[in-house]
Amino acid sequence: MDSRQHRRVRLRLPVRLRWTTPFGQKIELADSIDVSRSGVLVSTKERHSKGVMVWLTFPYDDSLSDGQPEILASVVRCDEMLEMMRSKNAREKVQTASAMEQERSAKLDQLTRAIGFFDTPATFAVAFQFEEHAHSPSNGNAHRHEPERRGSARRTLAVPVRVQPERIPWFEEAMAIDVSAKGMRFRSHREYALGDHLRISFQNGVFSPWHGAAAFLSKVVRVAPVPGSVALDVSVCRTE
Repeated sequence: MDSRQHRRVRLRLPVRLRWTTPFGQKIELADSIDVSRSGVLVSTKERHSKGVMVWLTFPYDDSLSDGQPEILASVVRCDEMLEMMRSKNAREKVQTASAMEQERSAKLDQLTRAIGFFDTPATFAVAFQFEEHAHSPSNGNAHRHEPERRGSARRTLAVPVRVQPERIPWFEEAMAIDVSAKGMRFRSHREYALGDHLRISFQNGVFSPWHGAAAFLSKVVRVAPVPGSVALDVSVCRTE
């Protein structure tokens, strides 16, 4: 029985995946298989582990410059797909199969033709669930029953950022989650402590939400673990 909350629709469109590793960001171009309001099933060349956070650009247009919207999503399932489908179909076609096996084989054939994988390398079918953002009347800097301290409203914005702590010569490639005029929250695989001073810059200055400098001095004001992940959500406030 299908327990999916929202009805899915078969739809093949380009998808760009961006995810952060301890050694930097990685990008993969892929195609969707089907889509629902809460997620998307994507054919990928790489295996993606369950629980990993990924930023999706969907649909992705490679003729446009950077700045296309990115959606935060998590991996909920990753299955080997192509080689299993092709070899299983071949075996079932030469064997005497029951009515149920024949029906299953026909469905696999139909799916293979629909997504056009006859001549492509082995791939994975990866299911992504979009991360839901809770809506709140506050500006986002206060817990329930606490006064709101943020001076300006923040807005959701997923853009690549470079974060360099003081006295460390190399930066981390991270992704912003939301920004305000004086602050930002980004997702990181490094450990940061309250009060740490960071230098933050945007990989593409054209789409930078902050203007006036190549890099911005900031101070860590909150560090929160991401449930089910080793990543951290780090909130900073500009100090300049």
